Formats: sequence, structure tokens, C-alpha cells
Amino acid sequence: MRAPEELQRTLRYVRRIYQEYNLGLFKGRLRAPLLEWSSAESELGAYLTSSRTLRLSLRLLEQPWGALLEVLKHEMAHQFVLEVLQVQGEGPHGPTFQRVCRDCGIDARATGMPDLTPGEPKGETQRLRARIEKLLALAESDNRFEAEAATTAARRLLLKHNLERAPEEAPEYAFLHIGPPTARRPAWQRILATILADHFFVEVIVVPVFVPEKGRTASVLELCGTPENLALAEYVYRFLERTAETLWTTHKAARGLVRNTERRSFLFGVLSGFRDKLESDGRRHAEEGLVWVGDPALADFFRRRHPHIRRVGSSGRIDPSTYDAGHQAGQRIVLHRGIQAGAGGSAPPRLRGRVDGRVG
Repeated sequence: MRAPEELQRTLRYVRRIYQEYNLGLFKGRLRAPLLEWSSAESELGAYLTSSRTLRLSLRLLEQPWGALLEVLKHEMAHQFVLEVLQVQGEGPHGPTFQRVCRDCGIDARATGMPDLTPGEPKGETQRLRARIEKLLALAESDNRFEAEAATTAARRLLLKHNLERAPEEAPEYAFLHIGPPTARRPAWQRILATILADHFFVEVIVVPVFVPEKGRTASVLELCGTPENLALAEYVYRFLERTAETLWTTHKAARGLVRNTERRSFLFGVLSGFRDKLESDGRRHAEEGLVWVGDPALADFFRRRHPHIRRVGSSGRIDPSTYDAGHQAGQRIVLHRGIQAGAGGSAPPRLRGRVDGRVG
């Protein structure tokens, strides 16, 4: 049971987010309604025109913050259709509502908890993932040359898949939030984000979230892309995060270090080294005529979700010698499937099912 003070504090932050979405997605054309929590089990959100009330389910507070934001935007789209466009007689999820959601990058589905994981692959996408998983399994080889060749083949396969997708195809784009909310995002995590954006066919942005139980704001990474690209990008994120931490533990023990004062410098070096390795692979792919120039449709989906993007940097002291040690370790990383659960490892990501619920 949430304390009343926590609920009020969270609702104040939701009001602030409402105003930001109103300006960013709806050009400031909405008039702020009454916001309130709902304990009804039959709905996740609802917009009531008679009382101009936007309700959000208390169940959303048990989900990742991104789920609450998607329901909020969904209900704001209802409000926009009813009060600004004044469309009547189409039903709550009619063509006008669908168009507004599409234009704003909003989940238009009427039922189910907003899913912050990519959907289950089908058909050719499922076969592609199976082939990539087999190649990553081969990358567990003790022979470094064989392991490197298998990893390179997996990335080349994904590159060809994205390049050869027919222009007339309309791929399904989705998004997911990854990693725990954090108040400060160190430089090594930003390097990890650029690795995903530059080499794994997704768009990446740091988005603010609210942590109700702590009453403070934080941030998480949001990835946008096709389900198959999101699945691999999530895998790569978790692989590199765990591998970098393992390399730091090994470096720390080998140097007899007691404290973690050099940890960020080392991790920054590890991720920078791995990024440089990927860029070298990219130059070899370019020599084969495989050049990725981006996905305009994905860029459009990304801009619709985030019309006002602000670029920020990160700062911090970097120890040169520790960075160099990490950089050398990062260039030796071989991306593979063999991550064991427990003992500092993580099993390959599994896609979660949707939770029943209704959005108004």
C-alpha cells in the first residue's frame, strides 16, 4: 500500500510530465484536466469528458515508469481527439485516434499493460535470430580466431538483413527501457549507448523517470527499433555491462587495488576499446560494399516519440593509465552467447508476456 504522501508527490510529477507532453506532442493545445489515481482493476487509464478527469491505475506504480508514461500519453491522445479535434461517432479507438497516436509515436493498443520489451519474432525474423544465436554460440570457441570470425559473421548477417529489407516493407517499430534508473549517468554508460546506436541498428536516448518510493527523478536508456534489432541490442547491452564489470574485477585483483576510485576510468576504457574494435569491423564491411546509412522510417518514429531532443555531455576525471589498461581489455572482447546466469553473469534476455489490463 502506497503512502498518501508518496501518491501525491508522484501525481505532482505526473502533472509536470503532462505539461511537457502537451507542449512537445500536442503543440500546447490541450487544457490540463484533473489528474487522479484509480484503484479499479478493469482499467489502466481513462479520460472522462464529463468531469475532465484523467485517471491512472495505481497498478502502474508497480511497473517500470515507462509503462505509466505510455498510458498517460494514450489518454492524452483521447483527450486531444475529443476536445481539440472534437471527433464524435468513431468509437474510442477509431481512425482519428489511431492517426493521432501514429503521428505522436504513442501506443494505440486498447488493452494490455504497455510492453517495454520487443515482441516475439515471427517468420523470417525468428529464423534470423536463430541463426545469430548459433553464430554467437560458435563465438564461445577457445580458438580466438574462430570466435572472432563467428562474431563478425553474426554482425555481418544482421547488417545484410537490415540493408536488404525491401523499401516497400513497413517494419514494426517498438521501444524498450533498459537498465535500472540512475541519478547520474557516467561517461562509460554513454559510450555503451553510442555502441548500440552506431552498430546495432537502434536509436538510443536517455529519458527521465520518476522513482516514487524515493521521491526523486532519475534516468534510463530508451532504445527504439525493430523487434529483432531491439532484442540483439538488449543482449549486447547486458553482455557488455557484465563483461566490463568482470574485467574491472580482474584488473582490480591483479593490481592489488582496494578501492574503486579508478573503476570509471577503466570501464570507460573498456567500452571505448570495444567501440574502436567495432569501427574497425565496420571499415571491413564497407570494403565489401556493406554500408549502413541509417533507417529514415526509424528516425521518423524516433522523432515522433521525442520531438524535442537535447544533447548533453558527461564529465569526470579520467586516469590515463587506467583508461589505457581498460582500452586494451576492451579490444579483446569477443561478443558471444555464453553468459551464465549468476556469478556476475546474465542469461540471454527473454521476452516477457503482456499483462492483462485495459486502457481507456
